[in-house]
Amino acid sequence: MNIEQIQQIIVIGENTSIEFKECKTALNKDVYETVCAFLNRSGGEILLGVTDNGEIVGISPERIEQIQKEFVTTINNANKLVPPTYLTIEQVAIDGRAILYIYVPPSSQVHRVNNRIFDRNHDADLDITDNTSLVSQLYTRKQNTYTENRVYPFVSLENHLRSDLIAKARRLAGVFNNNHPWLNLTDMELLQSMQLYQHDVISNQSGFTLAAILLFGTDSTILSALPHHKTDAILRRVNLERYDDRDTVKTNLIESYERLMAFIAKHLPDPFYQDESANRISLRDKIFREVVANILIHREYSSPYPAKIIIERNQVVAENSNRPHFHGVINLANFSPFPKNPIISAFFREIGRAEELGSGVRNLFRYTKIYSAGIEPQLIEDNIFKIIIPLDERLFMDGELITAQATAQATAQATAQAEDEYLAQILLFCHTPKTRDEIQEHIKIAHREYFRKYILQPLLLSGKLLLSIPDKPTSPKQRYYTNPRCLTNHISKKVTN
Repeated sequence: MNIEQIQQIIVIGENTSIEFKECKTALNKDVYETVCAFLNRSGGEILLGVTDNGEIVGISPERIEQIQKEFVTTINNANKLVPPTYLTIEQVAIDGRAILYIYVPPSSQVHRVNNRIFDRNHDADLDITDNTSLVSQLYTRKQNTYTENRVYPFVSLENHLRSDLIAKARRLAGVFNNNHPWLNLTDMELLQSMQLYQHDVISNQSGFTLAAILLFGTDSTILSALPHHKTDAILRRVNLERYDDRDTVKTNLIESYERLMAFIAKHLPDPFYQDESANRISLRDKIFREVVANILIHREYSSPYPAKIIIERNQVVAENSNRPHFHGVINLANFSPFPKNPIISAFFREIGRAEELGSGVRNLFRYTKIYSAGIEPQLIEDNIFKIIIPLDERLFMDGELITAQATAQATAQATAQAEDEYLAQILLFCHTPKTRDEIQEHIKIAHREYFRKYILQPLLLSGKLLLSIPDKPTSPKQRYYTNPRCLTNHISKKVTN
């Protein structure tokens, strides 16, 4: 959150989704009531160090770290906020005064603070605990709005969820924050902290939710819970009646994201681009990480309509079933984001595969205009949500396509040979994440371009090797590690042979 965005919030003033707290030397105790109300309503933003009338008074420098620590500790305390939640809190300095910014996403659960239920009305937090009608309406609204919240009481951690995916999520979160709370939680504690284990007050049963199954479930468990679950990735550039290439993805959302991004990387160019600081940026990844995340995060999973990403000659079209809040083209100037699956959204943000609500869409517009010769994307809100990314056809001239095909044929044999020769060494070596240089040194290949083209890229595209920071493939902190399934299969084959 930058200074300009904070100033815009202050100009708007307190309302249903904005709250100011002075907190000059200590936390206002009612800040937790506001957090609870925002969670129960539609989310919101809290500024600490700002008076009710928008005056920036700042937080005492010697107290700000303690206030920040106290807030984080309290909202993760199950005796204070039920169920507890994980929120980010950022420090921002304006005119020499330090303030704290807190973003509270809407939750698909009903929260209590000090055993009281709060809801938001205009700029006030209302205690509705003793109003049976309002509490009942709140529970009904949550359950009817969020399919991800459906409870499956007979799903178990041991038999239906994959521990390797939970470990992977913990590792990804740690890449972006080496003090992330997940690093010190057991698998069950991690799932509970992300509200993936809930109690259904209507059936009076507790269990893992649909969100937990979609994120960590075995393929058979996902199929049992949602027989229609799939995402189609289609290349339709030459054969317009059928397709030139296709990947039907029916697995968990974590690996679905990786397969869809790999399909995009396989079939779309990534032209060279540097930002204002002369840093190399992958425009393709900036754009399509948002597209892919959107069709996984914001899909209405009760609908049998399959999500799709279709790459055509002059555009990419992404579609997913949707519960619309209006009908028509989204205008960025008055865009008001609304999460369809807030728990899945929050999870993807924690592992670095999604932006804060609204930021990703703004980045999509920004980078598409650069990637697509000044043309903006189209986002259409309807029963089927659609994203259209225009493509600059000059990137796909026939000569380039022919050259690419010829190159692929000429190098296929060399690629297969190189992969087979070094596969065993790399899979065993990378059971813990390794840098590119460490892998090259281990297999004794000094030529960087040969290693990249004939060994590293094929292993990444086939899913045998995974990125520790998948959304930033050129990051200097990038590490490569073996897909646990591939390592297990490889060892099994060796034992069999």
